[in-house]
Amino acid sequence: TRGRILYFCQSTKDMVCQKDLTVTLGFQAWEQSAGVIVFPNIQLLASEVSKLLTKEIKRNLNGKPAEEALLSLEKLLQKKGEAGDGHLLLKSVYLLSQTDLRTIWNIIGSGLPAALMQCLYLFFTVPLKKTSDDGETSEDDAQTQEMLVKIMLNMYKEEQGVEELLAADKLQSLIIATASLWDQCSHSWKVPTGRVLRTISKAQTKNSIVYLQAVDCIKIAIQQLFTLADTLPACDVCEAASIVLCFVKDSYPVSSALLTEFENNDGYQLLLKILVRCEGLQQNEGDPYLDEILDMLTCLTTCGKTELKVSGNIVHPQLPHFDFERTQSSGMTVKNLQPFQVLQSIFQRSNDQHLCGRILAAIGTIWAWDRVNFFLLEWTLQPINQFTDIIHFKPHPVQVQFFRLVESIVLDLSYVPHEILKKVQYLIKENIVPFCTLTALQCLLSMTQKDLLFSDIFRDSGLLGLLLALLRKEAKILRKSGTTYSGTHLPGLKEGTEKELNVVMLKMVAALTARSVRNTVVLKDYGMVPYIKIFLDDECYRSATLSILEQLSVINYEEYMSIIIGALCSSTQWELHLKLDLLKSLLRILESPKSHSAFRTCSGFNGLLSLLSDMEGALQDPPSGQWTAVGQTCILELVFYTLQGITAALHLDPVNSNFFQRNGLFEKMAEDLGSLGCFWTREGRQIPVSLEKKRTFAEFLDAVFCSSEPFPAWLKNSIWILNFLDRMVKGTLHQESYFKERKPEMGEESRDDQEAPQTQEELEMRDCTIVHPGAVCVMVRLLPKLYNEGHAQLSQEIQCALVDHIQSLVKSEKSRQVMCESGLLSTIITSCQDAFCNDSHPLHLPLTRVFEKLASQAIEPHVLRHCVHLSGSEEHVVDSKTDPQTVVPIRTSPWLSKGSALALQTAMSLISMTSPRNFQLHGTALAPSFVEFDMSMEGYGCLYLPTLATVMGSSADQSVSGGTGMGIRTFPPSSGLTLSCWFLVSKFGLVHNSHPLRFLTIVRHMSRTEQEFVCFSVSFFPQDLSLVISTEEVEFQPLDIMEPEGEVLNPSTFPGQVQFGCGKLLVTGQWHHLTVTVAKEAKKNCIVSAYINGQMLGSAKMQYLQPLPGSCVSMEPSSFIDVYGYIATPRVWKQKSSLTWRLGPTYLFEEAISVETIEVIIKLGPQYCSNFQAVQLQGEDQYSDHNTAPLVAEEKISFGINAVCSSLTTVQDIKSSYNEVDGRLIAKEIGINSRDSSTPIFLAKNIAGHLSGSLRTIGSVAVGQYGVRVFQSTPAATSLNFIGGPAILLGLIAMARDDHTMYAAVKVLNSILNNSPLSGKLMRHIHGYQLLSYLLKRKTQLLNSRILQLMFSLVGTAELGFESSVIKNCSAFQYVLCNFEVKRFMLLSETSANLVISSRNACQNVVIAYRVQVVPKLLFLFNDPEISSSKITLACTILSHLLQGYFNTRDVLRIGLFLVYTLKPSSVDENQIYLDSVAERPTEALSQTSGKTIWLRNQLLKMLLDVIRSDKLHLSSEEKEKTFLALGPDWFLLFTQSYLHFSTVVLGIKLLLCFLHNRLLLNKFKEGLVAGRWLENSSAGLSILMDNLKSHPPVPDNGYFLIFGFSVLQRCLTDHVHIPEIYLVVAELFLATPQSEPPEKDLESMLQWIFQHHLTENVLKFGLCAEAAVLLLEMVRFTVDKPIADAEASWAIAYPGNVIEFLCLIYHSYTQDPVWHCPDFLKTLAMVAFHSGPPKGGSEGLLTPDGPAIAEGKGCADPSSLPLLPHPVKKQVWDFVRVLLMDSLLNIPANKQGHPLELLLEASPEHATSEQKRLFQTKVLLSAMDVFHVTSQGEGKTRPRVCGKKPRFILEKSAAPLSTMNIAYFVQKLVEKLNSRMFSADPKQILIFIVKQIMWVSHFFFSNFYHVLTCCFTLRS
Repeated sequence: TRGRILYFCQSTKDMVCQKDLTVTLGFQAWEQSAGVIVFPNIQLLASEVSKLLTKEIKRNLNGKPAEEALLSLEKLLQKKGEAGDGHLLLKSVYLLSQTDLRTIWNIIGSGLPAALMQCLYLFFTVPLKKTSDDGETSEDDAQTQEMLVKIMLNMYKEEQGVEELLAADKLQSLIIATASLWDQCSHSWKVPTGRVLRTISKAQTKNSIVYLQAVDCIKIAIQQLFTLADTLPACDVCEAASIVLCFVKDSYPVSSALLTEFENNDGYQLLLKILVRCEGLQQNEGDPYLDEILDMLTCLTTCGKTELKVSGNIVHPQLPHFDFERTQSSGMTVKNLQPFQVLQSIFQRSNDQHLCGRILAAIGTIWAWDRVNFFLLEWTLQPINQFTDIIHFKPHPVQVQFFRLVESIVLDLSYVPHEILKKVQYLIKENIVPFCTLTALQCLLSMTQKDLLFSDIFRDSGLLGLLLALLRKEAKILRKSGTTYSGTHLPGLKEGTEKELNVVMLKMVAALTARSVRNTVVLKDYGMVPYIKIFLDDECYRSATLSILEQLSVINYEEYMSIIIGALCSSTQWELHLKLDLLKSLLRILESPKSHSAFRTCSGFNGLLSLLSDMEGALQDPPSGQWTAVGQTCILELVFYTLQGITAALHLDPVNSNFFQRNGLFEKMAEDLGSLGCFWTREGRQIPVSLEKKRTFAEFLDAVFCSSEPFPAWLKNSIWILNFLDRMVKGTLHQESYFKERKPEMGEESRDDQEAPQTQEELEMRDCTIVHPGAVCVMVRLLPKLYNEGHAQLSQEIQCALVDHIQSLVKSEKSRQVMCESGLLSTIITSCQDAFCNDSHPLHLPLTRVFEKLASQAIEPHVLRHCVHLSGSEEHVVDSKTDPQTVVPIRTSPWLSKGSALALQTAMSLISMTSPRNFQLHGTALAPSFVEFDMSMEGYGCLYLPTLATVMGSSADQSVSGGTGMGIRTFPPSSGLTLSCWFLVSKFGLVHNSHPLRFLTIVRHMSRTEQEFVCFSVSFFPQDLSLVISTEEVEFQPLDIMEPEGEVLNPSTFPGQVQFGCGKLLVTGQWHHLTVTVAKEAKKNCIVSAYINGQMLGSAKMQYLQPLPGSCVSMEPSSFIDVYGYIATPRVWKQKSSLTWRLGPTYLFEEAISVETIEVIIKLGPQYCSNFQAVQLQGEDQYSDHNTAPLVAEEKISFGINAVCSSLTTVQDIKSSYNEVDGRLIAKEIGINSRDSSTPIFLAKNIAGHLSGSLRTIGSVAVGQYGVRVFQSTPAATSLNFIGGPAILLGLIAMARDDHTMYAAVKVLNSILNNSPLSGKLMRHIHGYQLLSYLLKRKTQLLNSRILQLMFSLVGTAELGFESSVIKNCSAFQYVLCNFEVKRFMLLSETSANLVISSRNACQNVVIAYRVQVVPKLLFLFNDPEISSSKITLACTILSHLLQGYFNTRDVLRIGLFLVYTLKPSSVDENQIYLDSVAERPTEALSQTSGKTIWLRNQLLKMLLDVIRSDKLHLSSEEKEKTFLALGPDWFLLFTQSYLHFSTVVLGIKLLLCFLHNRLLLNKFKEGLVAGRWLENSSAGLSILMDNLKSHPPVPDNGYFLIFGFSVLQRCLTDHVHIPEIYLVVAELFLATPQSEPPEKDLESMLQWIFQHHLTENVLKFGLCAEAAVLLLEMVRFTVDKPIADAEASWAIAYPGNVIEFLCLIYHSYTQDPVWHCPDFLKTLAMVAFHSGPPKGGSEGLLTPDGPAIAEGKGCADPSSLPLLPHPVKKQVWDFVRVLLMDSLLNIPANKQGHPLELLLEASPEHATSEQKRLFQTKVLLSAMDVFHVTSQGEGKTRPRVCGKKPRFILEKSAAPLSTMNIAYFVQKLVEKLNSRMFSADPKQILIFIVKQIMWVSHFFFSNFYHVLTCCFTLRS
């Protein structure tokens, strides 16, 4: 039938009719189909089937006795054969009851619940006796029973099912039966009946409760149970009672009737009786029902109508977070005390472990329901309080559970039950049962650890005193047994509970004293310290004892340290566990920095080192003696914790670090570690072996810790110890555990080492910080001891790995500086001498590298002496062809002598030590001493300057002032101030969290006030790269305090803060110099200027510092103002950042210094460490015009801070050395006691403290333990001066026998002299440069280009081009460089020229060159016939820069004398010599080319011209005049002679006219100067030399004669009129324009170019040069008058026209210039226009009556229409003359002396005839008549131009009176010339002209007609 759907029972009637067949087959099929068969209406089916079953049950029960009915019922329901009908019905109902709820309801409605209840009653009450039942029948009965029970459970769990039961009376009967017939019922039906009744209990309804109450069911059941309670076993009674109690408990939520009935019928007494009987039951016997009864009793405590009302009685103190008033009820509060009383009574009566434990658990459950229940019960029944009295009678587990319950009151309820605790303490005091006492004490211990409040409670309650008394008693017992400080268990020691009790008592005391100083004081007052330390004897007591002692350290570190250190020192050699425990405790205490001082004073370091000493030989392989019984792991652990303790005591503690270093304890540590047995201790040299592969130190660590590679025990132990030391170096050893995290760290380190580095900056970041540098020295001391003869190769490999690791530790500059201060250099020298001296040793090279890296930072002289001595003690050299540090044996280089090899080795070592490892600005290759501020550590760190000044009131006590010196220093300074400091920024902070560089902050405070005010500050802000200077009064307070916006205290028109942008001037990693000058002005203002490296950032005006701080306007007579300062960030402005910067020398001057002073300070560099009183720059010597006057007056220096002048001191030393005030101020700022005498304080003394003047600060102290680092730089270049200095280096040069050694020796000398000013002084003192020159001459064959380059570097050429070329060393320049032959000097390279050509340092270099007479040497060089033109060019370049840098007349005279020497006789025409061949062959000797003298002369003239015209030189007028007069005019005119080469003439005229641009000089040149000055000045001093000669020719007397320069120059220029450049030069002089080079070379273009590019402002300022104009006209005149040949017709015709056209253009541009009316100019112009030859066609007809001059209406005739002159330019000249005539006649009054008309008329050549003069004057007069004629026509409208800038009408009206006067003047001249017959014209024509002019005048001046006539007759007469 499976797989098919059967539909049957089409109707219910059909099914009923065919019930037998249908039910049987249908349910069989349904059961077997697994749900595939589906019934159309299963609810109806269930109803019908249930009814059938009910009917069958009733049929079998009705009218039958109980037993018969039971048998009949069993028969019906039992399975018979295949399947019985009743069983099938039962099974059908069973299956249907498991479907859904509606089906259940239909089953319930069939009456089946009552029928089945009747069946259950029969089964339970009537037991049947079965005689022969096989297993199959029993199984069928169990199955039938299970189906019946399941059907009932499914029905009775529904309220409808329970309601159906009420119709019958079997429920009440069954309940009563369970209470009365439990011992007689069917055993197999007990459990099913209980299950059914409990299900009915849970589904009770109000009707069922009323029913049960009506029939007194509960009452009867209780009565029956009372009867059974005495007879039945306790477990059975519990089972029966639990059923009845279920109905009571479960009915309460619906109705309290049954509970009331239960209580009224002594139900609780019944339960009490039953539970009492349960005592003594076997474990698990009746447990479920007993637990059920107890659980129901627990639940009944919450069954009540009303809440319990209790009065709170909370005893204080309570825990802080306890608040009973806010405790809210959850609804599960205790409302019924009777059930709890049953529980309480049972606990009090019973000692049963299980029962008491269940009751305590029930109490805990009640408390967990609601925390209020504890208080409700405890304040009513006081169960816990009462239980405490009897708890010691209970079993141990119950005691433990009880005290846990008590403990939960505190831990869970946060309540302190004082009464209970008192009873618990009483239990402890009485100690009736030791276990109970122990448990109670553990309970109190847990409470004490919960909160510190219990420490006070138990102290006040006397518990602490009780425990101390008990412990004292026990300690005495232990002491009497003689077991103190013994790590073994002796027979006399107590065991068991009492010993455990002692442990807990110690723990309790430790807990009570933890964080409670009062309890610790109580312990100390009780005198318990000696007794407590007795318990260190036993290991089980030790932990708690150490905890107590650790708490004792809170009030007295010294006592704790003395106990622990004493115990460590007094312990035996084998008590390792005791030592380990003591060390671990010590480590915990050393976590507090306050304990470090006590550790030191109690000889803690020596005590820990003594532990290492006691372990001598403990790590031998194999172990010997008693160490064989001790594991090496334990020994290593002890070594680890010992080193960890030392590291913890040193960690961040400068006092202990200084103590440990100063007392040589690192050396003792190295000695003790070396004696452990795992290091080599025998004498003898180690045999080096070759290594195929090398492992790193990290790889060795990995191999030892992480791999199974077999290593010898000594190596493993050595690596362990080296690993400890490495962690100690990094400062992390005290933070690590021995075995934990060891392997991951090693793996991490190995991976990190294998990663490829990226950049140098990342390497520096990864480079670990060396916290304890002394540990590195310990590693170096152990380095040679890492050896074992049996493992030579492995030993050497680990040695190389370790030294490479040490080398990696000193990668960064900071690490090297730290290691220098720790003495690593001397350690290498002393401990590794064999490897350091033997160049074949594998460790030689890495050790040498480490040594040289450190020595470049700082090395002591005696160490350097030892190093130099050792480097020459073996026969080894360095092959310079390979790596400079690659060591090779001497036998491989037989060509080297032994002395040279030693010199080479020493030199190479010194080169590495002294060569700069970073290239920084201002020559600071050697790091100066500095103070470094790192803001990443603490966020602050500064230098504090106490008592910068103290402003005293008139009656103030003088004792309040600190500082040093006499008198009061006023503040603010009256004249201003200056801050000068050197600084280097290593790293800027992040932009979003930028930290400023605070260069100086001045703070002041007035007594009797609280506020402190910042009155002056200089800061650099990286976020915007700006320098901020402030003089505002700002309150000195933390950054997070917002300043209130209030009124401005002192309003000013100028700001109180200025900001200057720095741009890109600041570069990280370079030293910079900052100068801020504040120059005070009147009215409380000042001018602030800022400079970086001498370059001005800006200047601004701002308000000056106020006289009083803040808003104070007056000062009381008895008050005072304390002024102090900070450099960098003080603690109050704490702000973490990645900013790191260094401070070099810093000064504060009380005046504004000049720019020149700033430049000198910058030249001195950051290594200067004095007060600028006698400054001498590096390289200055006897040739320097050194001014010893101080740069700054002594009294103006407020302070000077330099780290090199610093030391470590203490507050007490400051007080005793200086004063009390500064000591207190410094102690307050640092945060230490003012009586402290141990804390080292870094004090940078005020280097100006000894100078004269008023009070100064004592210096600056470093504030900030972690953010400030000081480094005193003493590099090898400096230390070398104290062991011989340059003498050693000169000795190396003397020992050199080959060029390699020579180069190395010279290089180190160069490095030393360039980097150490003191070495330069010593070199000059011992005349070392002379010796060097001598040695170089002796070893000329060893010199090469590299050595010569070093010489130039020594003098001034910067090595590798990182700096500018400057002659730094005058002595070297004079005695070495210039001491070579001049030819050799010049033939070297262009480097010598670069010394003076450098744009930045030329001035300084040329001054030095002048002093060492370079110029005359160069001039003598020109006589060398082998010199090439390229070298001459180079020499001229040098001369040019020398003169430009240091111009002096002496050198000019020398050059001038040589130039005269180059002039040839006048018989030689130089223009016939071809000069281009000289330039075409620059490398050939000049003697091999023609015209060399001319070319050389031109080069020198051009050089002089370039110097005079140089924009760089800017010669003043006085200097030019002095130079010109020193040479004299005749010297210049020598180079204008006609026979000289035209190029020489051009240069000579350019040079002359360049001087004549000076108008004063031009006038002197014109008026006449004495000749021969150049010869006289050049021979000055020659007479002295000649007098010393025995016979000498007489010196000729040159005599004195005047030269009128322009007259001579005019004659000279007439010989060079064909050279266009001369016209250009003269035109430039004419226009007062500097000489230039136009692009075109033809004259017209050049004149046009100069006209367009001349300087108009010069013309307007100085005017046109008349002399130059005359020179131009003279050249034109000479050309015009000269007969024109065909070959030269082109230029002879063009040049004059170009000049006249140029003059016309200038005239039209500058009409008003007086040059146009200058007599010389007009006369010369007239000479040009004058024609000396007879005119073509004569003069007839010029002035005929019909001529144009007098013809009416035709105007005046054009003078150019007269017969043409011979030269074409004559017409242009006459046009120009007409223009000038018009201008003069219209604008110049006739009464002026020397009127232009008269000058033109009277001008004539010397040899002109009368006829020529008449013709010329006639033409001039006709031109003038034409001017007046044009003026009269059209009222001036036809005038060719307008003079001036006035409008035409204004000109006409203003010119009318002037023209009238000039007309009269002209008429007068006309008449005069007629009378003298110099005017060839008809008088009639003249009369007509005069009449026309009279008519024109009368037209404009009719009213003044007679006056005009009068003027005319007056002029005529």
